[in-house]
Amino acid sequence: MRLAIIAVGRLKDGPERALYLTYAKRVDEAGRALALGPLSLAELPEGRAAETGQRRSDEAQRLLERVPDGSVLVALDGGGKALASEAFARWLAERRDGGERSVAFLIGGPDGHGDEVLKTAALKLSLGPMTLPHGLARIVLTEQLYRAQTILAGHPYHRA
Repeated sequence: MRLAIIAVGRLKDGPERALYLTYAKRVDEAGRALALGPLSLAELPEGRAAETGQRRSDEAQRLLERVPDGSVLVALDGGGKALASEAFARWLAERRDGGERSVAFLIGGPDGHGDEVLKTAALKLSLGPMTLPHGLARIVLTEQLYRAQTILAGHPYHRA
Protein backbone atom coordinates (compact mmCIF):
# COMPACT_ATOMS: atom_id res chain seq x y z
CA MET A 1 0.00 0.00 0.00
CA ARG A 2 1.47 3.30 -1.09
CA LEU A 3 1.88 6.14 1.38
CA ALA A 4 1.75 9.81 0.48
CA ILE A 5 2.29 12.99 2.44
CA ILE A 6 0.75 16.03 0.82
CA ALA A 7 1.63 19.19 2.71
CA VAL A 8 1.18 22.92 2.49
CA GLY A 9 4.60 24.49 2.92
CA ARG A 10 8.07 23.48 1.93
CA LEU A 11 10.87 22.25 4.16
CA LYS A 12 13.97 24.33 3.55
CA ASP A 13 17.30 22.62 3.14
CA GLY A 14 18.84 22.05 6.54
CA PRO A 15 18.26 19.94 9.65
CA GLU A 16 14.48 19.59 9.27
CA ARG A 17 14.70 18.35 5.69
CA ALA A 18 17.63 16.06 6.57
CA LEU A 19 15.68 14.47 9.43
CA TYR A 20 12.57 14.05 7.27
CA LEU A 21 14.69 12.38 4.57
CA THR A 22 16.27 10.05 7.14
CA TYR A 23 12.89 8.74 8.24
CA ALA A 24 11.46 8.70 4.71
CA LYS A 25 14.36 6.46 3.63
CA ARG A 26 13.69 4.16 6.59
CA VAL A 27 9.98 4.00 5.67
CA ASP A 28 10.85 3.00 2.11
CA GLU A 29 13.39 0.38 3.19
CA ALA A 30 11.35 -1.18 6.02
CA GLY A 31 8.09 -1.00 4.12
CA ARG A 32 9.09 -3.24 1.23
CA ALA A 33 8.70 -6.46 3.21
CA LEU A 34 5.43 -5.24 4.74
CA ALA A 35 3.76 -3.91 1.56
CA LEU A 36 3.70 -0.45 3.18
CA GLY A 37 5.34 2.01 0.84
CA PRO A 38 6.93 3.64 -0.94
CA LEU A 39 6.38 7.06 0.64
CA SER A 40 5.91 10.04 -1.64
CA LEU A 41 5.89 13.73 -0.74
CA ALA A 42 4.13 16.63 -2.43
CA GLU A 43 4.77 20.15 -1.13
CA LEU A 44 2.36 22.94 -2.02
CA PRO A 45 2.80 26.68 -1.55
CA GLU A 46 0.74 28.45 1.09
CA GLY A 47 -2.41 30.20 -0.05
CA ARG A 48 -2.16 33.92 -0.71
CA ALA A 49 -5.74 35.06 -0.14
CA ALA A 50 -6.15 37.88 2.37
CA GLU A 51 -9.02 36.15 4.23
CA THR A 52 -8.35 33.07 6.40
CA GLY A 53 -11.36 31.09 5.21
CA GLN A 54 -10.46 31.66 1.58
CA ARG A 55 -6.85 30.57 2.23
CA ARG A 56 -8.07 27.38 3.89
CA SER A 57 -10.47 26.66 1.05
CA ASP A 58 -7.82 27.31 -1.62
CA GLU A 59 -5.28 25.10 0.16
CA ALA A 60 -7.88 22.36 0.71
CA GLN A 61 -8.75 22.30 -2.98
CA ARG A 62 -5.09 22.10 -4.01
CA LEU A 63 -4.36 19.37 -1.42
CA LEU A 64 -7.28 17.27 -2.64
CA GLU A 65 -6.20 17.67 -6.27
CA ARG A 66 -2.86 16.03 -5.41
CA VAL A 67 -4.33 12.98 -3.66
CA PRO A 68 -3.69 9.79 -5.65
CA ASP A 69 -6.90 8.22 -6.99
CA GLY A 70 -8.53 5.79 -4.60
CA SER A 71 -6.54 6.89 -1.57
CA VAL A 72 -7.80 6.77 1.98
CA LEU A 73 -7.48 10.33 3.27
CA VAL A 74 -6.01 11.18 6.66
CA ALA A 75 -6.12 14.83 7.70
CA LEU A 76 -3.65 15.85 10.36
CA ASP A 77 -5.70 18.04 12.65
CA GLY A 78 -5.24 19.20 16.22
CA GLY A 79 -8.86 18.32 16.97
CA GLY A 80 -8.51 14.84 15.51
CA LYS A 81 -8.11 11.46 17.13
CA ALA A 82 -4.87 10.81 19.00
CA LEU A 83 -3.69 7.24 18.47
CA ALA A 84 -0.99 5.40 20.36
CA SER A 85 1.76 4.10 18.09
CA GLU A 86 0.47 0.54 18.35
CA ALA A 87 -3.07 1.63 17.41
CA PHE A 88 -1.72 3.63 14.47
CA ALA A 89 0.21 0.56 13.29
CA ARG A 90 -2.97 -1.55 13.53
CA TRP A 91 -4.95 1.11 11.63
CA LEU A 92 -2.40 1.05 8.79
CA ALA A 93 -2.34 -2.75 8.72
CA GLU A 94 -6.14 -2.89 8.59
CA ARG A 95 -6.20 -0.57 5.57
CA ARG A 96 -3.46 -2.60 3.84
CA ASP A 97 -5.07 -5.94 4.66
CA GLY A 98 -8.46 -4.60 3.56
CA GLY A 99 -7.09 -4.04 0.07
CA GLU A 100 -6.56 -0.29 0.09
CA ARG A 101 -4.01 0.81 -2.50
CA SER A 102 -2.94 4.09 -0.96
CA VAL A 103 -3.18 6.27 2.13
CA ALA A 104 -2.65 10.03 1.77
CA PHE A 105 -1.77 12.11 4.81
CA LEU A 106 -2.72 15.77 4.38
CA ILE A 107 -0.96 18.53 6.33
CA GLY A 108 -2.64 21.91 6.04
CA GLY A 109 -1.16 25.37 6.16
CA PRO A 110 -0.72 27.62 9.21
CA ASP A 111 -4.48 28.30 9.33
CA GLY A 112 -5.42 24.61 9.39
CA HIS A 113 -7.51 22.59 6.97
CA GLY A 114 -10.46 23.81 4.98
CA ASP A 115 -13.83 22.12 5.47
CA GLU A 116 -13.44 20.29 2.15
CA VAL A 117 -10.52 18.27 3.54
CA LEU A 118 -12.08 17.64 6.96
CA LYS A 119 -15.35 16.41 5.41
CA THR A 120 -13.52 14.08 3.03
CA ALA A 121 -11.02 12.55 5.47
CA ALA A 122 -11.58 8.99 6.62
CA LEU A 123 -9.50 9.81 9.70
CA LYS A 124 -8.71 13.09 11.38
CA LEU A 125 -5.42 12.37 13.16
CA SER A 126 -3.89 14.42 15.94
CA LEU A 127 -0.20 14.15 16.75
CA GLY A 128 -0.98 15.51 20.22
CA PRO A 129 -2.51 18.50 21.94
CA MET A 130 0.46 20.82 21.39
CA THR A 131 0.72 22.90 18.25
CA LEU A 132 3.66 21.83 16.08
CA PRO A 133 5.31 23.74 13.26
CA HIS A 134 4.31 22.10 9.98
CA GLY A 135 7.84 20.92 9.23
CA LEU A 136 8.10 19.24 12.61
CA ALA A 137 4.64 17.67 12.18
CA ARG A 138 5.86 16.16 8.91
CA ILE A 139 8.91 14.71 10.65
CA VAL A 140 6.85 13.30 13.54
CA LEU A 141 4.37 11.73 11.09
CA THR A 142 7.16 10.16 9.05
CA GLU A 143 8.84 8.79 12.18
CA GLN A 144 5.49 7.32 13.27
CA LEU A 145 5.07 5.67 9.89
CA TYR A 146 8.47 4.07 10.34
CA ARG A 147 7.64 3.13 13.94
CA ALA A 148 4.36 1.53 12.78
CA GLN A 149 6.29 -0.57 10.29
CA THR A 150 8.71 -1.75 12.97
CA ILE A 151 5.81 -2.62 15.28
CA LEU A 152 4.18 -4.68 12.54
CA ALA A 153 7.50 -6.38 11.75
CA GLY A 154 8.23 -7.18 15.41
CA HIS A 155 11.43 -5.13 15.21
CA PRO A 156 12.85 -3.89 18.56
CA TYR A 157 12.87 -0.18 17.52
CA HIS A 158 9.61 0.31 19.42
CA ARG A 159 10.18 -0.67 23.02
CA ALA A 160 6.98 0.44 24.75
